[in-house]
Amino acid sequence: MALIKKLNGITPKIGKDVYLAENSTIIGDVVIGNKSNIWFNVVVRGDVNYIRIGENVNIQDNVVVHCTYQKYPTIIGNNVSIGHSAVIHACEIDDNVLIGMGAIVMDNVKIGSNSVVAAGSVVVPNTVVDANSVYAGIPARKIKDADKTTKELIESTTEHYLMYKTWYEK
Repeated sequence: MALIKKLNGITPKIGKDVYLAENSTIIGDVVIGNKSNIWFNVVVRGDVNYIRIGENVNIQDNVVVHCTYQKYPTIIGNNVSIGHSAVIHACEIDDNVLIGMGAIVMDNVKIGSNSVVAAGSVVVPNTVVDANSVYAGIPARKIKDADKTTKELIESTTEHYLMYKTWYEK
């Protein structure tokens, strides 16, 4: 069973039909929307600020989601996929976004909807990632506009993880 830890009088709120891997950790001021899935070794630590996670979000193995004390919460929209070993820190991610494996998204970053941050990229503090775009590199820069293939990748990743979670819920 996942570790769901109350902190400073605040218990995480978990939506309906959410899959939490047995060794995931959810702490403090965290709200997770319906049909989301939090995978193995994920830490969602709402101790120094709040974290809001939308519906149909998949946060894959070894991801850390955190925030910044008295400055920036972390807000993740609906239909977002966050790849293995990413770090999501004190930022806002709009709906229909794919964050690639090992990417780092830092403080006060705003990621527009229908966008991709490529695997291994580092989105430095205060960056605004344009909606409908693909960013890559260190530091991450826009490399192209999102196209039909990009949007299909975002949608299919969300759909696949909604299916995968059913395998583990049995």
